[in-house]
Amino acid sequence: MRILKYMLIFIPISFIAKFMNASGSIMFLLSCLSIIPLAGLMGEGTEEISFYSGPKIGGFLNGTFGNATELIISFFALKEGLFEVVKSSIAGAVIGNILLVIGASMLAGGLKYKTQKFNQKVTEVTSSMLLFAVLGLCIPAIFTHTVDPSLLNTRYEGLSIFVAIVMIIIYALSLLFSFNTHKDIYINEEKDSESSKWALKKSIFILVISTVLIAVESEFLVNGIEPITASLGWSEFFVGIILIPIIGNAAEHSTAIVMARKDKMDVALEIAIGSSLQIILFVAPILIFLRLIFTPMSIVFNEFELVALIASVVIANRVSHDGESNWLEGIQLLAVYLIIAASFFIL
Repeated sequence: MRILKYMLIFIPISFIAKFMNASGSIMFLLSCLSIIPLAGLMGEGTEEISFYSGPKIGGFLNGTFGNATELIISFFALKEGLFEVVKSSIAGAVIGNILLVIGASMLAGGLKYKTQKFNQKVTEVTSSMLLFAVLGLCIPAIFTHTVDPSLLNTRYEGLSIFVAIVMIIIYALSLLFSFNTHKDIYINEEKDSESSKWALKKSIFILVISTVLIAVESEFLVNGIEPITASLGWSEFFVGIILIPIIGNAAEHSTAIVMARKDKMDVALEIAIGSSLQIILFVAPILIFLRLIFTPMSIVFNEFELVALIASVVIANRVSHDGESNWLEGIQLLAVYLIIAASFFIL
């Protein structure tokens, strides 16, 4: 998108501001404005590579690098000890993908087409997997909220490690399912007439450079979280559950909406639900393993995060059960997201 390319100017501006020792709040703002176009370039690079690798591998790469931004930001947040930001960003990414992205996609597509159809079998598989993934992620948290705190001990950290290992195994098996044993249900009979705009070497080069720059900008962003929350009175919950997921996945979100406007609701749903699956089954376990380098971290969501997560997944299963969507369903999803966002804002 053209506006994203214009936003690249904020990258050198952020480096200059860092050199001039700008305040943490200013660095937070500049890094946000820099990460958004970089995430867009990363998404465009993986999309171009898909023309050479094939649609299935390309889609996998798109989802993986689409979540790379959030993984990098979360890693630097872990280094700074901002555990609440990391935990809430995981929940926020899932909630945002399901409610904000699917809702905006259904609204955008529904304003152009009365009813849009999508592959019901694929959506049922991914929605069911998402329900399992969220339950697996929430069980350790529910455990802490229902058991007497005096009965908890250091062995609880091992539960998070065990859950993370199970999640990684399930993620690997889901790839085997979609790429091998049941790949027939994922075949899209629609022929795409688009062709590659970039050479393969150019696509890989841009992907690598974007990843490196995002890593640098992510460190700027994380260092500015505490100053921005202090100056504006925002909570770390709000930054983690709303701002970081929107910033990290802005380009991916816009891609889903564009696909819906092209009447490719299958692609839009796969971007949103597939991204949520990868965050829970791959990104969250990786963050738990990375944290072992420093200090063990368990993922314990508060009660409101748990309700928001489970409700979002139930809604995702509900709106996808009939294989059709319209603008009203999109409005409903967006309304729920706004209510959740407003609730976290006042925490």
